[in-house]
This record gives sequence, C-alpha cells and structure tokens, in this order.
Amino acid sequence: MGRIRGAALSRCAAMALAIGSGAMTLAPLVHAAEPGVVTGPGNDGPIKRGNAPGYDFQDQYIGVPARKVADNMEPVIEHPDQQNEVEAKLAALEKKTGKKPNVLVFLMDDVGYMDFGFNGGGAAVGAPTPDVDRVADQSLILSSAYSQPSCSPTRATILTGQLPVHHGILRPPMYGEPGGLNGKSTIASMLSKQGYVTQAIGKWHVGENTGSQPQNVGFDDFRGFLSVSDMYTEWRDSDINPEIALSPTRTKMIENAPFDKYDVHASKGGPIEKVGLITVDYMKDLDQRWADYGVNFLKKQQGNKKPFFLYYNTRGCHFDNYPNAHYLGRSPARTNYTDCIVEMNDIFARLYKTLQETGELDNTMIIFTSDNGPEQEIEPHARTPFRGGKGSTWEGGVRAPFFVYWKDMIKPRRSDGLFDFADILPTALDLAGVRGAAIGAQMDKGQYLDGIDQTSFLLADQGASNRRSIIYYWTNRLAAIRMDEWKLALLAQEPAAHTMNGNHGGFTGSVTNTNAGALFNLYSDPQEQNSLTIRHIPVAIGISRELARYRAVLKKYPPDEQINFFGN
Repeated sequence: MGRIRGAALSRCAAMALAIGSGAMTLAPLVHAAEPGVVTGPGNDGPIKRGNAPGYDFQDQYIGVPARKVADNMEPVIEHPDQQNEVEAKLAALEKKTGKKPNVLVFLMDDVGYMDFGFNGGGAAVGAPTPDVDRVADQSLILSSAYSQPSCSPTRATILTGQLPVHHGILRPPMYGEPGGLNGKSTIASMLSKQGYVTQAIGKWHVGENTGSQPQNVGFDDFRGFLSVSDMYTEWRDSDINPEIALSPTRTKMIENAPFDKYDVHASKGGPIEKVGLITVDYMKDLDQRWADYGVNFLKKQQGNKKPFFLYYNTRGCHFDNYPNAHYLGRSPARTNYTDCIVEMNDIFARLYKTLQETGELDNTMIIFTSDNGPEQEIEPHARTPFRGGKGSTWEGGVRAPFFVYWKDMIKPRRSDGLFDFADILPTALDLAGVRGAAIGAQMDKGQYLDGIDQTSFLLADQGASNRRSIIYYWTNRLAAIRMDEWKLALLAQEPAAHTMNGNHGGFTGSVTNTNAGALFNLYSDPQEQNSLTIRHIPVAIGISRELARYRAVLKKYPPDEQINFFGN
C-alpha cells in the first residue's frame, strides 16, 4: 500500500499537487536527495515528494481530483506539459503535410490479449505474427486498454464515445432483431463535418435497420456485412448445426428470417447493394475480399487533400473460421483459429504496406485492437492471461490487445495507463482540430460523452493517461470500477454455475452480486482470485467516491436501452 499513498503524479509534470477549488493546481516538486531516485520531468521512475515515506508513480490517480471539461463530458486528469509537447508536434506535422492526420482503426473480432507475439503469444502458441509484432515494437503498447464484454457494445462504444449504458446496445443483436444506433451521431459523422473522408469496411453489427446502417450514420462508403460471422454460416453447416442444415423446413425458417444474408456495399445516404451471398465457401475468402477493398481505398487517398478515417473491421477470428486453401494449415498449431490469426497478420501487413507505398504512413495514426476477450464457449479460441472471457467483466473479457502506431510521432514504449475504447472518438476529434469542451458540443442533445481525449497520452514521448478510472458494465448493470491497480467488482460472472461439463465462458452460467464488493489488486492478483476488501478498506473508500461520482452522472444522463438480454 505504501506506493499508492498520496497523490499520483505525471512523470511529465514531475510536480507536487496542491488541491484547490476542486481542480488540480501544480507546484514545483522538491528533487529527492537519494541517488537513483527519479523525480524530474520526462521520467517514468518513482517520484519522491519531500520527506514523505514511499513514492508516487505515473498513472496512479487515487486521491487526485480530475477537472470537469463540460457538463456532458467525463472529467480528465490534465498534464499541461505533455499537452504543449503534443500540440507542437501536431502543428509541425500539419505544416509539413498541409492537412489533418488520417486515422485507421484496425479492429478484429474475438481475438485475445495473448494471441500476438508482442503480448507473449504469436510463435509461442503456434501462430506467428511477425508483421504485427514488428509494427508493435515501433508503437505505444497499452496493457490496460478496455473494450466492452462483447462485440456490439464495444463497436457502438467506439462509434459513439459512450459506454453501453448510454448508447443502449447492451449485447449483440442477432438474426434481424430490431434496435441499434438509430441515427446517433458517430465518430464518422463528426469527422465528416471536419472534412474527413470516412470509410467503413467489414463487420458492422450495431443494427441492421436502415437508420443504424453505416451509410446513414456518417460513413461515405461501406463494404462488409451487417451482422456477425457465425450468423451467415452456422445454420448452413451440417457439422455445426445439423438440426437446421439437414432439415429443409428449419433451413427455410432461417432463410425467411428478417436478416441480411449478403456481403454488401452502400454509399452515403443510399440503399444497401448486394455484392455476394455469404455461404460457407464465400466466407473462406471474405477477409481477403475486404482487404482488397481496403487496399483500393487507401490507394485512392494518395494525394488527396482531405484526411481520411478508415474503420476497418475483420471477419476473423470470430467462430466459425473457414481458412481458404492458402491459409488452411498455415499456422504451426494447425487449428482453424491459429490459421486465422496468421491471416490477420497478413491483412494488417497489406494495409500497412499500402500506406507506405502511397506516402500516407507518416500522417496516419493506426490503432490495432480487438473487440473483446476470447469467446471461450467454442473451441479453438483466443488466449488471455487474465480470468474470464467474452461476455464477462473479469479482466479476460474486457482487456484487449492494443497498440497505437504513428511513424515518428509516437515513441516506442509500453504503458499501463488506463484507456477505454470510448476514448477513440474524442482523441480522433482532437486530431481533427476539435478540442476541450468543443468535443462535448459535437454530441447529440442530452447525450453524455464517456470517452476522454487521450491525444497527449498517446503522442507525448513519456505521456501519462488522462483517464482516472475505468467503469465496467455488464449489459445495463454497473459491474466494476478500476482505479490505478485496484478493481472493485460489484458483479461476478460464474460460468460453471449451472453446468459442470463443457466449455464455460462469459455467456454461460450466472451473474451474481458481490455483497460489499470484491476488491482486487490487479498487479499482485491479475487472475482476480483473492478479494482484499476488508483488509484494504482505505483504498476502497477512494474508489467508492469515484463510483458515487459516476452514479450521479447517470441521474443527470439516464441509461438508454436499445438491445438487451431477455429478463434484464
């Protein structure tokens, strides 16, 4: 506990905190006399504050208040020095390129924290990812980047900058169910207003209804499918769903179900156009078809005076994976999942190479990640070193592989600073020139922005996170909160609660309350096995205050519900 006493401090500021008027005021820090103790600006070691025992560390904010930017925005931990550093960087780049930066989000499906070499997987688990790892080594790798427990809530969070409790997509819609974005303002519509070309490719899965389709929520162009991989093939495959595939009557029932069964295309404001019926054979080459489209899009941007936003979503590696002839058995592990991981490496490499060839790499921020943790009910599946998987708010369900690359703009390093996928939207808007309270003004009337502008965290050479906490949601229920290395869980998913056999994952079993809350130290107990609530009540008090703050937000900006589980 000694190392988290007192206020945490940015290594970039390297100053003591004096609290006044509800905001942070900075006062000069007295340098420590002890040899080897790091206290100055730009250092990431322990920070000594006067004669007090112990040290503070960057990105630890229990006891440090955040500043309210606007009524409809999450408060932030500000670091003026790193903000100044980054603004100078961006101004110099814009002077060189003559335009705002491009943003590319590369989002995979059901891919785990430990599937790639940069996080301990890759060749070690029979799925080499040399190209991804090479870029990761030149990037900022985040070890505490948080998705939502499943794909659609995560995707809606990226697109809206909101947590599920505010955007209302609380679980994946299936087989044509109603509900979705329904015309909400998105990262695409906001960037369009700033002069960006906006392109979506691949999996959508945030509503099939007309008002929720990508071409109607801000994207200039879309190529992909509207739902999720298994929905197109599982009922066609007699090895997976023989009860449907081998029954003409039941097959007809699914064929008549109100969901789109095609790989599609759409232009802004236009209708959905069918490209190809998605069968098992068509699925084998689908990621390559989309990669071709992505490469062509990037080539068209060469020399464009407008910046672009490319929201690139792979089909892989959500079940069921059907490797084509080139990728079948191409991984040393020779499973359809690891073969898919090898293909994801190659697709990312194709996009990266195209950025190089078109001269756009220097002006493009690339975010590489996945939409949630491993889907553990169906093997073979992804890997995580943490407890739990997709469908749960255990760390394994929501801690995603994540790095941010930007040639000559981001210093290669690793950080455990907190980052929520909701932060992508305000960060992209900052790059487009919209900052501070002006970001919140882009939201629809009465809408709350849960994301935080993390531009200075990502781009400063020794950047500290601007985010004080992570709020975890399981559907419409506030499930946990993390501050620093501490996590207070209010809900627990028990996948083996009802069934003793089989593959147990986040969607299996029961969700229960944790009485007074289960407190975990994620540094000493990343598997969340031992609750320390009673022994460490003082730190729980600090976390509970942050929890009370967010509950007050919910009173002013109440929950929305578009799609939820039955009975919730």
